[in-house]
Amino acid sequence: MTGGTQRMAIKITPLSDHTGAEVRGVDLAGAVDDATRAALNAAFSEHSVLAIRNQTLTAPQLLEAIQLFGPVFRQHNTRFALPECPLIHYLSNQDQYDNGKRYIPGAGYHTDHSNAEEPPKATLLLAIELPDSGGDTQYVNMQRAYEDLPEDTKTRIADLQAVHVYQSKHSERKLTGLSPEAKALVPDSVRHPLVRTHPENGRKSLYLNPIRIESIDGMAEADTLQLLDELLAHATQEKYQYRHKWQARDLVIWDNRCLLHKANGDYDHSQTRYLYRAMLQGSRPV
Repeated sequence: MTGGTQRMAIKITPLSDHTGAEVRGVDLAGAVDDATRAALNAAFSEHSVLAIRNQTLTAPQLLEAIQLFGPVFRQHNTRFALPECPLIHYLSNQDQYDNGKRYIPGAGYHTDHSNAEEPPKATLLLAIELPDSGGDTQYVNMQRAYEDLPEDTKTRIADLQAVHVYQSKHSERKLTGLSPEAKALVPDSVRHPLVRTHPENGRKSLYLNPIRIESIDGMAEADTLQLLDELLAHATQEKYQYRHKWQARDLVIWDNRCLLHKANGDYDHSQTRYLYRAMLQGSRPV
């Protein structure tokens, strides 16, 4: 996707005062020159969420395009992999749990695959089919949330390590099960700091995941849950949120290292919500 000789007329417009930017004037199905690639990556580092509009991509084209931002991360649950392009998965509101209940992928605030030794730095979704209204994705800026914490809280949590698993026993959201093959590739548990430093901009952020965090080293369960509840309530205040209203053929990429996100199920479920999903390799949180 690089090496083109003509720079695209790219336009980047902030979507809020702290998170998110709209990108127009780029066609990721074609060759992207080095200057445009650099501009996209700089915008991603600055805004944490990019909504790249009007992208008409097949799954193989998407797989190639996203590597403008880095190498691809192999997702855990192969149930949702596209047979013709297994590194690209799909999200669909037409899937069900084993008990027949509708599965709403992405429900509840979380950060993706934090139970990996090196969690993905970014997740990307390409909107293929959307309901007429609703289904927004909400993002929480965890750098802003951390910066506004009282100093005594920052001191208290500075060195805490949280244990992340595939699904925490405390999680209200239930995930679909892993195949035996996928389960063999996923660690039983990993430890990550509750406060992590972004490897590119050096800013500190809260690193929470209500779906994955099982415990905090050195803390009793009741104290752990109280602390996590307090931090999550603080972080998810509206002032730290950006709410993305999807448009057809949006390609949205977000930074898992400094954001929480969740999908909203507030739409007509007789209508299909179907998106392609991919993730990019990250580094061990520090």
